[in-house]
Order: sequence, then C-alpha cells, then structure tokens
Amino acid sequence: MRQFFEHFFAAFIIPIKNPVLVFSLLLFIILLSPILLRKVRIPSIIGLIISGMIIGPNGLRLIGEKTMESEGSIKLFATIGLLYIMFIAGLELDLNQFRKYLNKSITFGILTFALPLFLGYPICYYALHLSPMASLLTASMFATHTLVAYPIISKYGLSKHSSVAITVGGTIFTDTAVLIILAIISSSTKGNLDFSFWMRLITSLSIFSFIMFFIIPKIARWFFSKLDSEKTSQYIFVLSVVFFSAFLAEMAGVEHIIGAFVAGLVLNRLIPHNSVLMNRVDFIGNSLFIPFFLIFVGMVVDYRAFFQGTWPLIIAAVLTSFAIFSKWLAAFVTQIIFKFSKIERQIIFGLSTSHAAATLAIIMVGYDGGNGILSINIVNGTVLLILFTCMTASFVTESAGKKMLIEMSENSDLDDNETRLRNKHIMVSMNELNGNEGLIDFAILVSDPKVINPISVVSVYPNNDKAERMIRKSRKSLEDIVKHFAGHESKINTIATIDYNLSSGISRVSKELVTDIVIINDSRNNINILKRIVGDDRAHLLDVCDKTIFFCQLDKPSVSYQKIVVVAPLLSEIEPTFSLWVERVLRLSKELSIDLELYASASTYERFQKVAYANKLDFNVRLKEIESLDDFFPVYNKSKDDLVIFCSARVGAVSYDPIIESISTKLEKACPNNDLIFIYPGLEVDQMYASYDDISATPIIAGVETIQKIGREVGSIFKKSDSDDSKSKD
Repeated sequence: MRQFFEHFFAAFIIPIKNPVLVFSLLLFIILLSPILLRKVRIPSIIGLIISGMIIGPNGLRLIGEKTMESEGSIKLFATIGLLYIMFIAGLELDLNQFRKYLNKSITFGILTFALPLFLGYPICYYALHLSPMASLLTASMFATHTLVAYPIISKYGLSKHSSVAITVGGTIFTDTAVLIILAIISSSTKGNLDFSFWMRLITSLSIFSFIMFFIIPKIARWFFSKLDSEKTSQYIFVLSVVFFSAFLAEMAGVEHIIGAFVAGLVLNRLIPHNSVLMNRVDFIGNSLFIPFFLIFVGMVVDYRAFFQGTWPLIIAAVLTSFAIFSKWLAAFVTQIIFKFSKIERQIIFGLSTSHAAATLAIIMVGYDGGNGILSINIVNGTVLLILFTCMTASFVTESAGKKMLIEMSENSDLDDNETRLRNKHIMVSMNELNGNEGLIDFAILVSDPKVINPISVVSVYPNNDKAERMIRKSRKSLEDIVKHFAGHESKINTIATIDYNLSSGISRVSKELVTDIVIINDSRNNINILKRIVGDDRAHLLDVCDKTIFFCQLDKPSVSYQKIVVVAPLLSEIEPTFSLWVERVLRLSKELSIDLELYASASTYERFQKVAYANKLDFNVRLKEIESLDDFFPVYNKSKDDLVIFCSARVGAVSYDPIIESISTKLEKACPNNDLIFIYPGLEVDQMYASYDDISATPIIAGVETIQKIGREVGSIFKKSDSDDSKSKD
C-alpha cells in the first residue's frame, strides 16, 4: 500500500511528466475553463490562453518546457489544432460568396498587408532602433494575422456573412505574401537569395498547386463516391489530405498553414456544409484539437517580461499598440471604400487583429533559427503581443457577432407569400436503410439546420396478418437509420405504422405530422409498361396525398454532381407551393456549392430570385429560357454528372399541361445515367370546399387526356406514313 501511494504522489511531482496525466489535465482545462469564465463574460478562447499561461513553464510549471516542446505530445496536438483552424476556415468558406467578393477580398488583403508593413518598418527602424533586416522582419509580423477568433464566428452561424468571407479571403493573400517574405528573408540571411532560389520557389509552388487543385480533387471525388456510406473512413481520408497538404506546402517553401487552408478550399465542394461528415469535422476540431492549440499559445507567453526593465515594456507596448492600430486602420479604410456598416468593420477588425501562427513562425526564424536578427526583447514583446491581440480579437469579435445577430433578427421581416415555410418539416418514406442512404443524405442537404426536428422517417406496412411481426422487424431498421444520423446534430423522428397500402399510410402520416414535403425513393426498376397503362404507385399517391412530393431516383453520391438542372413548366411560379420546393432546391445548390441551370420562363426565373432573396440564399442560377417543355431537349447539353430535377404538375393545377407526362417519360429515356428527381408541387385545398372532396373531375379529365393522347399517337402515325410515301415517291 505504501508503494502505491509513493508511486501515486510521484506522478504529481512538478513538472508533471506522465503523458496520461498531462493529457487528462488538459482535457479538464478544456472542459472547465469555458464554464467558469462564462460567468464573468470572458470568451472561452481567452480562458484557454490564460489557462495555458497558468500551467505552462512560465507559470506554475505544471507542464515543463521539455514536455511542452516534445514532438510527441502537446506540440503535436497544438500543430494539429493550428492546421485545423486554417482547414476549417477554408472548408466553411462559401465559394460562391468568395467569388462574389473576390475583388473586395483582394482589396482588403492588400490593405491589411501593405499598411502594417509600410507603416511598421519606419517605427521599428527609427523608434525601436532595429537593423533594416530586423525592421522588415518585425514589420512583416504586423502584416500577418491568424483566425483565432474564427470559432466564435462559426459558433454564431456567421461564417457565410459577406464581411467574414472578405476577411477570410484577405487572409489568403496577406498570409501567403508574408510567408513568402519570410522564406526570402531566411534565404537571404544564409546567402542563398539568388536566381536559383527564385526558380526553386516558383517551381515548387507550381507543383504544389498542380497536385492540390488537379490531382487531389480527382482522388477525393473517387474516394467519396466509392465509400459514400463509410463516414468514418471519409473522415480519416479528410485528415490525411489535410496533413499531406501541410507537408507539401512545407516542401514547397511556404508554411504548413497555407497547405491546410488550401486543403479546405479543395475539399469545400466535396463536403456539404450540412452533412454528417462536416458535423464530425467541426465537432472533433472545436472540442479537442483547436483548444490544444490555444492552450499551447498561452504556454508560450512569458509574463516575466514585464519585470525585466522599462525597455522591454516599451518594446512590448509599441509592438502591441501598433499591431492593433494597423489592423484597425486596414479595417477602417476597407469600411470607407466599400461603405460597410460599423458592425461589419468590427467583425473584419476582430478576425484580422489576432496574431499567433505566422507570427510565431516569423519570430522563430528571427531568433530561434540562429540567425541573430531579433533580440530577446523583441521575442518577449511579440509573445505579449500575441496574448493581447488574441484577447482583443476575441472580445471584439464576440461583441460584434452578437450585434450582428441582433441586427439580422430585426431585419428578418420576410414576405410570407415568398417563404411559406412556417413548419419546414420533411417526411422520408422508407422501410429500411439499405439502399436508401442517398435518400437520407438528400433529406439532410435540403433541410434547414435551424429547424428543430426537421426530418421524420416513416415506415408503412400493409394491414394484414403479418403486420405486427413486420412492425417489430422494422424497429431494427429504424435503429440503423438513427445510427446513420448519429453524426448529425439534427434530431430525426422515426415512425412505423400500419395502413391499407403504402400511399394511404404516407398520406395519413403526412397530415398528422403537418409535413411540407414528402420524399420517396422512386426506383426506375419498379416501373413497367403495365403500370404505366393502369396507373402506378406514383399516380395513386398523388391522388390521395396533397403534399409536395419528391420522387427521387438517386443512385450516385452527391460529390459526383457537376451542376443541377431544373426544368419547370410555364406558370409553375403561380402554384401556391412554388416557394416551398424552390427553397429546397436552392439550399441543395448552396450545400453542394454547384451551379444551378434553370430551363423555364423569365417570370419563373424572377420568382426564383425573389425566393432566394427572401430566404437569404445565394442566387447563382443561370436561365435558359424556353417557351414550352418540348424546347428543353434540343437546347439541353446533356452530361451524365448532372442532377436533373423536373417540376411536374398535378392534374387540374394551374401549370398542368397534358404533355407533362410524356416529358417525364422522355426525360427518363434521354437521361438513363443521370440521377433524377420529379417534383409534384402540393395543393392548398380551400377549406370551404373540403366537404366536396368526393366530387372530383379527375375521371373526366383523365378521359379527355386519354383522347388527346390517342389523337397525338394517331397524328404521329399519319405523319410517319406521309413521310414514308414521300420517300417512296422520291
């Protein structure tokens, strides 16, 4: 027993060397520091940095310098966290917005790079009496910034705001420029700044760009398509790409954070933002790796620099105040040029004012690298600069983010005629998970993540002698469905029910759940000529269910889609549920980051635009105007990687045309290798006439349609015979 206690207390000798105990201590800090500091309204990021200062080698020495610098423990996790921050910033970047604000991002990138560099050089040279090379190195440190406060923006759901997109885009340009300057200064101190250096740098960056933007996307697309249901393997593959990209960036002569950011950009279009895989990437990074990096930043800080005379304090004050002022000046000039609001300027300033990643790299080159460019006073001042800029960035970003959310909520008075999405509930009809994974993933992509319980999965079984046994069996299938959704934050409802047939059960449950949209797996293999003549399950469901129905023929993973093709009949924009399905299609385009091509009338295109603006969705729709549905096939440039969505119409609807059914058949024949979705907009039945549901004109309309079909077929036969006669005469 005595030996046990001696061994037990020996593990707590300061500094702690037991790696398991060190890891446990850090996890307790990650758990408790945000909870404790939340009461005093200190951002969790600052709490983690302060915790690192307290337990680090310059504080209570619970973790010694050797343990902190060990490649196999804290430093490794901190490096992963740093790469994770840059990777998530690239992954969550809305590429459509990035292209939209490209010029603004370049402008901000130039300002946030040039102003600190050109104003900081004379301050370092004349005020701090540094050498020209040291002044350039320190001034370049002012120019860079790290997105330490980005997790705050991501938590508030503002990662796709224009000001955030501009700041993140500007980060690409400024950090790349600064790190290239760093490579140049490092080579010049070694006397290697010659023609061969420039050729080597340009060649290596070209090879890096070719691998990342041409080879990696093809491999990733193939991998995701082959292992679409293996979410764990997909996550491991993503991590492999991130760290391999970071390694390639280092081999190319730039910092690894650039490689991680580029990896995020490359995988951006292949990982939908509202998906199980994206949720896992965010969860693991924000709960483990990124907090490790923030604690490591705190460990580097040496508060004893305050007590080493007045000159270190002066250097630290000058470096910190100018670093904050220069970034504020860049944000202020950007606000004036583009006429941004005060809150948008604060978000840009908050995100761009923190220094950590590239700043540490620059300091290590100037001091730790043995070059002797920077003194210990500059190093200490820079470390304190990191602390104060991270604190400033966190406070400003959190305050501005809250103000932005309040402002957005006050201005969110949407036109109810355009949205009509009070409930936003989707019902997916399926009896087992096997073969329906794509249907579930599609439901996630088109659902609004802000809605509580947005999806219900319903299994309907016939009411016969085997009903009870089938219901018991369905519980296992529903458990598989819940497991499939386990990596997603949205709660999924699962229901097993009994009815006379599938259509009646779907119709009844959709009314009980007040469902907006019903999604069904509509396999082509289940449709034959006999069903086309006597009426298939699709027609029966349309007769009994008045909800908007998506008949989905999805056989490919979403990463294989190159664009979304939407075909809509004339007057479809007049349908009462038009906004309902359009909002889902626009959300799908946004989640997959692919373009949408609309074949419809100009008036339909205008309503598309209104729905996008009303629901605050990016509008990247190309119109190819057609006068009738028959005009679609001659002008459509077919590709097997297109997702084709055809908006049909129910009998008696405003946009209904007898030709619609033949168009559906032609579409299936013309696009045998494409995934297809047939949308039948729902009907809003006037309650005044609800009691007359048993009186229907459907049989009469069906008879008229049959006569019209026969007329068209007979007409085509006569035309064919006439053409044959004319050929024989010739």
